Amino acid sequence: MAIIHKTTMNPGKLELLAAWLPAQPWYLPTGSAPDLARAGGFRLDDPEGEVGIEFMVVTDSSGGLPTAYHVPVTYRGAPLEGADAGLIGTSEHGELGLRWVYDGPHDPVLVERLHALFRGLAEPQAQSLSDTPDPTVTARYEGSRVPGSVDGPALTVVRVLRDTAAAGHLGEVTAGWTHPDGTARRGVFASLDAR
Repeated sequence: MAIIHKTTMNPGKLELLAAWLPAQPWYLPTGSAPDLARAGGFRLDDPEGEVGIEFMVVTDSSGGLPTAYHVPVTYRGAPLEGADAGLIGTSEHGELGLRWVYDGPHDPVLVERLHALFRGLAEPQAQSLSDTPDPTVTARYEGSRVPGSVDGPALTVVRVLRDTAAAGHLGEVTAGWTHPDGTARRGVFASLDAR
């Protein structure tokens, strides 16, 4: 089980994301620098205990209406070979030292664990508590082929979250977040569809 350290990161997660988000093709520009706040998320454990895996939701209130972004990230103690395009940045962790922070879909450990979640082989964990399952995160898969296999369904990570129910995919991971006005929202974070 991953241990959640109550410590600092310098720069912090929101600082890293504020610099990185505007360059992403799915970011909805507002004409201003992002004004980010944490809004929810969950974690998955790496069975090897080497990679931190977090599915983070941040809201950007720099435009007229707040936008909720789903940013899966991994935290590593060394650079991930071949993943330079997915590097969000580096940060000094108060307990673990220098960490390389990656956009999760570029990290094979996160992708494998997400496929395991669809198959019921990984248990979502609370975002900020050690060894605490998060039963509000649900995963469903109804396909006949194994997620993550060569001929299996295609994985889509939803980046701009909508408060919606599942929409006819072979599978979905659904979770919640909090809107800046304090209301609870829920939607699809990732889906599987036929290739």
